[in-house]
Amino acid sequence: MRIYRAKDYEEMSRKAANLIAAQVIMKPDCVLGLATGTTPVGTYRQLVEGYEKGDLDFSAVKTVNLDEYKGLSPENNQSYRYFMNENLFRHVNICLENTNVPNGLAEDAEAECARYNQVIRDLGGIDLQLLGLGVNGHIGFNEPDDAFAKETHLVTLTQSTIDANSRLFDRIEDVPHYAFTMGIRSIMQARKILVVANGENKADIIKKAFFGPVTPQVPASILQMHPDVILVGDEAALGKI
Repeated sequence: MRIYRAKDYEEMSRKAANLIAAQVIMKPDCVLGLATGTTPVGTYRQLVEGYEKGDLDFSAVKTVNLDEYKGLSPENNQSYRYFMNENLFRHVNICLENTNVPNGLAEDAEAECARYNQVIRDLGGIDLQLLGLGVNGHIGFNEPDDAFAKETHLVTLTQSTIDANSRLFDRIEDVPHYAFTMGIRSIMQARKILVVANGENKADIIKKAFFGPVTPQVPASILQMHPDVILVGDEAALGKI
C-alpha cells in the first residue's frame, strides 16, 4: 500500500484526480469504479477541470458506481445517480449509456443484485476503484458485520451511517435505511484501489483499517490484502499514523 499525504482537502483532491486521470490517459476505455459522498466531490471537480482544459477524454470510459439508496429514483436529488450526473457525468464527454448505478427502484432486490454483478463481469472487471471511508470503516455500504459480504447485496444501514448521511437530507427521517452496494469481493477484484480521506474524524478509522487486524468488523481492513492500494489523505486524516 502506498500513502500520499496532502496538506489539505484541495491538495488531496488534486492528487486523487491526477491518479484517476493517469488511468484514463493510459487506458482510454478503462472501467472506473466510482464513489459518492462529500469526500470525492473535489476529486470530481478536478477531473472536470482537466476535461475542460482538453487534457482528458472520457468518451470511451465506462463506470460502475459502488452503491445506491433503495427507494430513491434517479431524479431524486439525494440519489447517487443524481449525484454522479451533477458532479461529473454531465460536465464531461462520457456516454451516459456507459455509466452504471444500481437501480434504487428495483422491486426485486435479489434480481437487481444479480444484474449488477453481471454488469461488472460483462465489463471485464474494474481497472481503478475509488473509495471513500466511513467513520465505522465501511466501504461502499459494506457495514461492520460478522463476515465480509461478497457481491452486490441489499444492506440495512447502521445508525452511525444514517446519522452521518443525515446532513444531506432535510430531515433525518428522510434518510433511507436500505441501500444496494457492491460487495467486498467485487471491490477487491478491482485491479487498483484508490482511497480518499480527509478530516480528523477519519484519523481513528484509518489507523484501525490500515494498521489494525483484518476483520469484517472494520470492513476497510480487507484492503490490506489487496496488492495495489493507494491512500490519499490530508494531514488531519493521517494524523494518527
